[in-house]
Amino acid sequence: MHVSEAMHKQVQSVLPTTRVSEVAKLMKKQDIGAVPVTENGRMIGMITDRDLTVRVLADGHDASEVTAREVMSPGATFCHMSDRIEEAVRMMEKHKIRRLPVMNADDKIVGMLAIGDITHCGSRPLAEELLRAVSGHHA
Repeated sequence: MHVSEAMHKQVQSVLPTTRVSEVAKLMKKQDIGAVPVTENGRMIGMITDRDLTVRVLADGHDASEVTAREVMSPGATFCHMSDRIEEAVRMMEKHKIRRLPVMNADDKIVGMLAIGDITHCGSRPLAEELLRAVSGHHA
């Protein structure tokens, strides 16, 4: 099975200048835990619900003044639509990430692959392996 068959096809992204209060509202409205940050049509980072908690709230910042660029995880690991699910899972395991942006041949973001998508594509052993890899305790 290819990533294109399992991924969520609708992905919303934000600009680096977007205030994190708006990012949080988008996460709530869409019921999602990660939002890609794009600039000039290219993904430059990712903001997760954990980023908001650790880099904004825990540090006492005002979410209406902090921008996406200030709290995003820069760069990003991603896969392509044509990749096999197993390849994407290995990437997620290696980088210990729960959500993997999906790009088309032009490196434009077209989807998101999450642990739940792996479980729904029918490979329970692969999903269990991924869950163990990304949720292990830190040494």
